[in-house]
Amino acid sequence: MKAVIYHSYENIRVEQRPVPVIGDQEVLVRVSGCGLCGSDIIKIVQQAPPPVILGHELSGIVVKRGRAVTNLLEGQRVIVAHHVPCGTCHYCRHGNYSMCPSFKASNIDPCGFADYIRVPAEHVQHMVLPLPATLSDEEASFTEPLACCVRAVRHMSFMDGDSIVIIGLGSIGLLMAQAVKALGSRAGQAVHTFGVDVLPERLALARELGIDEVFTASTEEMELHDAFYPLTEGRGVDAAIVTVGGAKPLLQALATLRKGGALSIFAAQAGTVPINIETLYQRELSISSTYSSSPEDLRIALDLLTQREVQVERLISHRLPLEQFHEGVRLMRERTALKVYFQIAGEL
Repeated sequence: MKAVIYHSYENIRVEQRPVPVIGDQEVLVRVSGCGLCGSDIIKIVQQAPPPVILGHELSGIVVKRGRAVTNLLEGQRVIVAHHVPCGTCHYCRHGNYSMCPSFKASNIDPCGFADYIRVPAEHVQHMVLPLPATLSDEEASFTEPLACCVRAVRHMSFMDGDSIVIIGLGSIGLLMAQAVKALGSRAGQAVHTFGVDVLPERLALARELGIDEVFTASTEEMELHDAFYPLTEGRGVDAAIVTVGGAKPLLQALATLRKGGALSIFAAQAGTVPINIETLYQRELSISSTYSSSPEDLRIALDLLTQREVQVERLISHRLPLEQFHEGVRLMRERTALKVYFQIAGEL
């Protein structure tokens, strides 16, 4: 079978590998397709030392199950998440699932960009979900990234009539904005959403997907704040979610907040950011972050997709075969692509 194997930054190859052998409590999944995530790009760009497992936004079909597996059937379409928390440790009991020692120690074998994957027992029990017939493989591949957005939104608190700005309208930003709307609606709350990006085509798509107002990213923090000022009765926004890296977007987000507002960081931030602590104190601003998701977030995300409360079919800009992996990476790094989806045949 084919699999994308990371040997080093300059040595990532599509190789022939044996189909994994499963144990009694595991399943073998034939991968239908897998999206290329920004975290995959970060690992490559930062030249992470091996072993690095790439690809986790996948859907597929159970083609073989271990004799002790009772919750899944052969021939069943599923989504599979790559990490699973233990559920019982100190971190899990406090809701910090992605800080669980077992979380990053777990993964699929050999990677999401492969014809077949071995799904370990813990994943089979908690992070593999059957797919409804109404959801396509491509749509289903967004379950895991949407689950990460769901966790970020659930981590926040907002009220009916609040305003939230999403800084960065890549595929994650567009998922995040829709998650805010959908989860707010489920709670009986009408939330006003703003979106900020530098690319006109992403601003246009954001409007079509239901974001209330969009703005071109400014080079100055206060200019962006001034744009929101008349739309929030002179207060500023109640919350800001940053889905892109870098100091400037983060500082811009802070500048848009009302007194007592909240900043959610949902992007890797390299280096340091100059923040005036006195400003945080005097204005009672709060800063939080979330990383990855939990089994419950995964179930909520799949339901949002199934109920069509979050639309994802227009987020895929490029569909490529696995042999063009490096082309997909190039497209994402150059921001030519909104989302690259690798169509995987699942051949032996």
